[in-house]
Amino acid sequence: MKTTPDLSRFKASGRETCFHGRHIGAQIYAGLDGSNWRLKDYESRGGYQALRKVLGKDGGAGLTPDQVIAELKTSALRGRGGAGFPTGLKWSFMPRAFPGAKYLVCNSDEGEPGTCKDRDLLAFNPHTVIEGMAIAAYAMGVKTGYNYIHGEIFEIYERFEEALEEARRAGYLGDNILGSAFSFQLHAHHGFGAYICGEETALLESLEGKKGQPRFKPPFPASFGLYGKPTTINNTETFAAVPWVINGGGQAYLEIGKPNNGGTKIFSVVGDVERPGNYEIPLGTPFAKLLELAGGVSGGRALKAVIPGGSSAPVLPAKVMMDITMDYDAIAKAGSMLGSGAVIVMDERRCMVKSLLRLSYFYQHESCGQCTPCREGTGWLWRMVQRVEHGHGKAEDLALLDSVADNIKGRTICALGDAAAMPVQGMLKHFRAEFVHHIEHKTCAVAQYV
Repeated sequence: MKTTPDLSRFKASGRETCFHGRHIGAQIYAGLDGSNWRLKDYESRGGYQALRKVLGKDGGAGLTPDQVIAELKTSALRGRGGAGFPTGLKWSFMPRAFPGAKYLVCNSDEGEPGTCKDRDLLAFNPHTVIEGMAIAAYAMGVKTGYNYIHGEIFEIYERFEEALEEARRAGYLGDNILGSAFSFQLHAHHGFGAYICGEETALLESLEGKKGQPRFKPPFPASFGLYGKPTTINNTETFAAVPWVINGGGQAYLEIGKPNNGGTKIFSVVGDVERPGNYEIPLGTPFAKLLELAGGVSGGRALKAVIPGGSSAPVLPAKVMMDITMDYDAIAKAGSMLGSGAVIVMDERRCMVKSLLRLSYFYQHESCGQCTPCREGTGWLWRMVQRVEHGHGKAEDLALLDSVADNIKGRTICALGDAAAMPVQGMLKHFRAEFVHHIEHKTCAVAQYV
């Protein structure tokens, strides 16, 4: 396989290809059997050539930090963790001339229900994340970095530690990398499974050894981050895309996707599909094509709804989803979010009330309790949905659910409150009739499937 695959063929031929459970394009494919994730295998496929290019160790003149950031801006690579903020712009916020310590952090605390892409990247291709972080550190003048790994995937943490040691021995990490004046130390940190630590400032608090609770912003991490020092935080998949951008060029990466949505994106397609798994497609690919790649709705049943960006994104009905493309702007225009890239597919058998009950329980359980609207409101939402699900709902409960959700949104330090509120409002907007049926008939509208 080529070091930098020419994925422009996706647009040129009108043909998309899915790599079920694999990851190429933005990353160099490392394999499924787990046997060829080692450094020697990564190097044999052109691994660390991007770092060599940046440092001028490939026979070229090298790239300045400003040139690296310019390529990232051209690529339109947006943060793959949920917010979708432009990566190059984010890197430009780091004060390179700051005289003290600065930090780089990879957010591998993948706790969003339905999402399972980052752990596969770390399991099957950890060196592409390491290389991407090293290039980012060079661009921002950072000497120390951390990868915060979700607490429930300890075996992934162990593999990443092995990959780090390989990279250190080979001179890709440490002092005077590849004989240059650039030094970068990278460490892995194992979390303990708290959903809230996926929020970047709660992650920083946890990394400092404190209780994982979000900080007020401003100040933002770029000026006051880890240990009070300037810090840049990106998602695992974001860092993994960086080597491709440097090797292939920012413009080539942009052209794989669409304007303002450069490159490919891994979508974790889960739920009622024939072949659940991770699928990498160019941004801007129609949802209908992604569903086809995943084998269609399981059992040949009808599609009912999709949560397109992880459980915190508002649900969209089938008729809306089948007409949109998978990119940040199109999904936002439809009234939801691309988010973490978890595509939760729901067929005609799914009760929306029962589905919302499960989501509401999750968010009230994972609330850190710091903000009153979230601490009290998420429990209130869960108890009201539980009442409706079990046949004890009242007509006024629907207006009250909407009101409580509206009073949580935008009134918390972090976005967990919004994450709890948006599924409620999305379900009521598109599937209110099912909630009314539960209240009026004390039974489920799709009971024949249960």
